[in-house]
Formats: sequence, C-alpha cells, structure tokens
Amino acid sequence: MTKHRLVVLGGGESGVGAALLGQKKGYDVFVSDKGKIKDNYKEVLIHNEIEWEEEQHTESKILNADIVMKSPGIPDKAPLVKQIRDKGVLVVSEIEFASKFTTATIVGITGSNGKTTTATLTHHLLKQELEVGLAGNIGDSFAKQVLEKNHPNYVLEISSFQLDDIIGFKPKIAVLTNITPDHLDRYDYQFENYIISKFRIAENQTKEDYLIYDADDEAIVNHLKKHPVQSTLLPFSLVKTIENGACLDKENIKITIDNNQIIMPTAKLALEGKHNIKNAMAASTVAHLLKIRKQTIRESLENFQGVEHRLEHVVKINKVQYINDSKATNVNATYYALESMDAPTVWIVGGVDKGNNYEELFSFVNEKVKAVICLGVDNEKLIDTFGNMVDVIVETQYMSEAVKIAYKIAEAGDNVLLSPACASFDLFENYEDRGRQFKNAVRNL
Repeated sequence: MTKHRLVVLGGGESGVGAALLGQKKGYDVFVSDKGKIKDNYKEVLIHNEIEWEEEQHTESKILNADIVMKSPGIPDKAPLVKQIRDKGVLVVSEIEFASKFTTATIVGITGSNGKTTTATLTHHLLKQELEVGLAGNIGDSFAKQVLEKNHPNYVLEISSFQLDDIIGFKPKIAVLTNITPDHLDRYDYQFENYIISKFRIAENQTKEDYLIYDADDEAIVNHLKKHPVQSTLLPFSLVKTIENGACLDKENIKITIDNNQIIMPTAKLALEGKHNIKNAMAASTVAHLLKIRKQTIRESLENFQGVEHRLEHVVKINKVQYINDSKATNVNATYYALESMDAPTVWIVGGVDKGNNYEELFSFVNEKVKAVICLGVDNEKLIDTFGNMVDVIVETQYMSEAVKIAYKIAEAGDNVLLSPACASFDLFENYEDRGRQFKNAVRNL
C-alpha cells in the first residue's frame, strides 16, 4: 500500500504544524518554501526527518502530491497553485486539514477587525471551566495542537485566506465580527468576493450549529438576506433589540438564548470603546452557548487584559500617553482607534496600502488629530489626503525617528497613537515587529 503524499507549501507555523500532523497520520510529507525557512522550524523538520526545501519549489516533487496544504500567504493566482489545481490535486488550508483529525467542538472566529481580541477573549472566558485550545492565526498552529494536545474544544481565529481553502470545515459555533473592505488586492478589488469568502465560515453549518454576527454591519445583514445560511442565527447589536442573541439594554449587555438570559453592566468591562462592547457580546454569547456560568463570564470580562499591539497603552511620559495599535492594518481598525481617542492626538500612520479609502477617517482627523507622521516607503497618498487637514504632517522611514518627532510635537494631555491603517511589510517584518519597535523607541525616549 503506497502512502498518500502530502505536500506543504510554506514552512511557517501552520505549514510545519500540518507537516508534523500529516507525518503522524501516515502521510509521506514534503515541505517546500519559496523563501527561507526560519531556523527554529528547520530544526523541527530535521529532527522529525521530514523532507524539505527552501528558496525554491521543485515541481517534480510537488505535482505528484495527493493533497497540498498551502500557507494562507500564497495567493491562488500563483502559477504553481494553478498548476496543482489543473492537475486535479486537492488544495486545502491548515484548518481544513487539521479539522479532519479532531472531533473537538470548534468555535471559529473571523471578520475584518476584532477577531484576535474576540478569539482571545472567548478563550479567556471558556478556559475557566473547559479544556480549550486557542489557535488559527494565534500562537501554536491548530494542526500542532491537534497532534500534541488533542483538546476537546478549540477557539480558532480564522482569516479569509484560510477560509478560501476549506472543503468540509464546519465550526459548531461561527463568529463573524464585521466585514469591511480589506485585502481587496487578493479578491480582484471586488468587495463582494471578500464578503463571500468570509461567509464560507458558515457554508457547511446545519441548523444544529450557530452563527453569531454583528447585526449593525450592513455588509453582513445584506448578504444574509440574499444568501441565507442553514445555521441558527444569534446576532448582536448596539442599537437594535434582539430577541435571540445580544443587545444593549440601557448600560447593560443583555444576552438571550432560548429564553435563558444573562445581563452584564458595560461599565465593568476591562476593555474600552464601542467596538469592544461588540467583542464582549460575541465572546459572551459563545460562553453562554457552551454553558459557562454567568458569574464566570462576568468576572472574566472584568479582568481581561487585552491583546498586544491592539490599542495597547504603553507608557505615559510628561503626561503624554503613548498607544501601540500596530495591529491596525486596515482603515476600519484605525477608525476604531481614532474613535476612542479622548485627547488631541499625534497620529503615526502608513505602510503598504491595500487600496485604502481614508474618507471615513476625515471627521476624526479634523476633530482629534493635531499632527500626522507618515511612516512608510511611499507616503504620497497620505500627504495628498491629509496634508490640508492638519497643521503638521511629516514623513519618515524610521520608527525611532517617528517617535522622536512625536515626542517633540506632543504636549501634556495629548496622545501619541501608532495606528498605521496599512500592512507593515515595507519597513518591518510584520505588525508585531512594528509594534515592538514602537514600544522600544518610546521606552528609549
């Protein structure tokens, strides 16, 4: 009996996790990365005697695959992926591959913004009473956890790229935090294609499964009208009255599921801002469905610390608050950040623009932003857009310099906010690297 051949494209966290799981399940495994594989991942592959290559794709070793797991970073348009598909070989994402080897209850969380906070918060609420793993775009890969931990429950943060390559993946509970234009460069600049991609999280669900979603989000509501799903719907809203789901009742979050109700004051939430009330609604609805005690949910919401690089208060220097929101890689995320600013703000913005439309930020910029510091290789669009709106606009390509300029401009009582609204790859390794450089530069002032 010949072994099935699993080819893994991309030797990062998800790729190496899938390779290990595949090997354990009896596949003949080959890992191929067009770039360099990081040393820590190389060591794992060598230690487990898994064949690999880097800085090339050897077609003869790839096109003979029975199944290909591709990294979410590789677009479908890549010639190699086209070749693989033309041969009729199955291409899947890591969450699709790993889900075949677990019977766990899966909570899948997607959305343009808020998914990391919601996933981390949901995990925080559940882990008090359940054995639960946190994976997907966070921490150790899902495949690796299925192999090593075999948790009975998982909270997965899932990107649209990962959903593009699912076939049978079906979370018991799906959460859709919101949908705003993002990554349109991967979706032929069609917002509709991106919406369809996000909704794939529910495509295999039945009425025994649940879809929790933002009922204030037009893109979601309109899509559901035109393309109903099988799932039991549990919406959340800040403005509507919701019979089954979550809504605001004066200053309280009210969650109702089959007449079973839980009420929590918003004043006690650890995280600030309207968008975090929504994140709390989504996470609490999941916890309520999975029978976490009401008292535990309330306490967990009060002591949750938040996520690094997401509106993270770094330090106050000379009465100026420095805030790291490096995780804001699109305009909508920066919208939430500027919305929550309650003082004059020096705003550090820029990077790789994914076809951004900055219009929704104009009212906040006019009202709250006193200076704009453009931090990117190409800042022309930012200068054209915001040049006339603020008194001071500067450009730089170094984080240390951006922070020094901000320090000079900011006065007592101001905020300095890094909320780039762009991807980080022009000057930094990733948004974490960008955020850490910001924090280091601030601490070195």
